[in-house]
Amino acid sequence: MSDAITLAPITDGDIPAVVDLWARCGLIRPWNDPIEDIRIARDSGHGTVVVARAGEGIVGAVMIGHDGHRGAVYYLAVDPEARLGGLGRRLVGEAEAWCRARGVPKINLLVRKENAGVLAFYEALGFADTHSVCLYRTLDPDKVEREKAQKAAWAANLPR
Repeated sequence: MSDAITLAPITDGDIPAVVDLWARCGLIRPWNDPIEDIRIARDSGHGTVVVARAGEGIVGAVMIGHDGHRGAVYYLAVDPEARLGGLGRRLVGEAEAWCRARGVPKINLLVRKENAGVLAFYEALGFADTHSVCLYRTLDPDKVEREKAQKAAWAANLPR
């Protein structure tokens, strides 16, 4: 990339480009609404989204949040055309700095087991497998069955 890359908090006008980037990078699942996730992060006081700009375009983004004890990295993406230049490392560094500035002592992230390349990226940055299992529960009873069906349909379409 010839343009200098700058990092800054997301703006309302950035949301469509960020969601498009996350989709192109395979981070969006039908059962998670990224626009709602961005809203929650921004409105909660416990999260933000940082975008990486090259000129007028968005070439990277990361959502960061915390619960007071652990920070979390979500939706970290770098445009495929901007990879291998250290931008992913910069975005992780930005997430860590955001957590440190709030006195949050740890940072976690989730990576799907099948995503070996991303696992290797984070391991190279010093992240380690906690040998824990992540469990979740959908809290909105109206979404439980719909989410189950979406996950089953998505899994059925995975390459074998």
